[in-house]
Amino acid sequence: MSGGRSRAVARAVAVPDGQPDVVSAFWKGIDVFRPIALAYAAYSLWDRPHDLVRPALGWAVLALLGLWTVFLVVYRQRRLWLVVVELALASVAILATRLVDSAEAIEAGSRTLPTFWPAAGVVSAAVLLGRRGGIPAAVLIGVVDLVEVGKATPNTVNNIVLLLLIGALIGYACDLAREGHAKLREALVLEARVRERERLARTVHDGVLQTLAFINRRGAQLGGEAVQLGSMAADQERLLRALVSGTTPDESASAVHGDLDLRQQLGRFAEGRVHLVAPADPVMVPPRVAGELVAAVGAALDNVRQHAGDDAEAWVLVEDEGEAVALTVRDNGVGMQSGRLDEAAAAGRLGASSSIRGRLRDLGGEAVYSGRQGSGTTVTMRAPKSGAPGAGVA
Repeated sequence: MSGGRSRAVARAVAVPDGQPDVVSAFWKGIDVFRPIALAYAAYSLWDRPHDLVRPALGWAVLALLGLWTVFLVVYRQRRLWLVVVELALASVAILATRLVDSAEAIEAGSRTLPTFWPAAGVVSAAVLLGRRGGIPAAVLIGVVDLVEVGKATPNTVNNIVLLLLIGALIGYACDLAREGHAKLREALVLEARVRERERLARTVHDGVLQTLAFINRRGAQLGGEAVQLGSMAADQERLLRALVSGTTPDESASAVHGDLDLRQQLGRFAEGRVHLVAPADPVMVPPRVAGELVAAVGAALDNVRQHAGDDAEAWVLVEDEGEAVALTVRDNGVGMQSGRLDEAAAAGRLGASSSIRGRLRDLGGEAVYSGRQGSGTTVTMRAPKSGAPGAGVA
């Protein structure tokens, strides 16, 4: 999307109260319609003095409608209670026709006292609530019209049909406008995310990825323990490239190799002061789930190495629960103070909140920390074997 088009779309979205342009236009149109309809009602009342029994009451009702019209021009909020009051005023004005007009005029099919003014209430309900508001409002005014006349005359039926069409069509148009507005905002948010991903990809490629690739090459050249360091750098480079490009490398592995045994994947950690306790039978999970769980366990063990103390040992327990798998990482180190995780997250150290809890949450599971200072720390991770729908998709 070009910059000019993006700015134009942003202007289309930035409308009052977060409403689409077409909805705002309807509100402005209603504000113009009310005084015009009221002026016509006043002319209609003035033009037929011979049909009136209580003209003073008729002018009083129109004066009340006039005050409400002025109030809505000044009070710019659009609320449900305003629509309800307006429909109530319209109904009262229509029924007041029986007190203002003579019985002969009503029988002859004379216009109601507010004439077209009640249509503003129907349109307001349609604009505010869509078809769910426009059609019931039209039915309400139609029923009041029938009560006022006392029978279904051709003019009354025509008016009711017109009100129903207005309420349904305008309500439908506003429903479509809001749906399109919501999709447009989602598209703009997605575009912003894509642009941010591209910016991060450029930054990572220019710095981190090149550094990891260099470590991989130098590790192979130096030999010895540096080879393992270079291999780890290569793995992280592959995962990071997949992250910034929006792909999931484990999905292709799943299609070729099928499920993986989680015991074997976690076996890489079982050395030195780390002990793996696993069942005798394989614990098979999709590669994507295995990758996320192994990464979460690795992050938990990193925390043990950094914070539990030099002499601390760690145990990784694997449990197959049928449809789910549970992993427990426990250490006998110095423990953890209450509130330490929140403090670390606030300081920008997201090992627990992102690398562990975030991964489990993406899989549809959870990670729970327990322990106290001086008695070690336990991390319990549980996730469904299938993973959450859409997990791992950028």
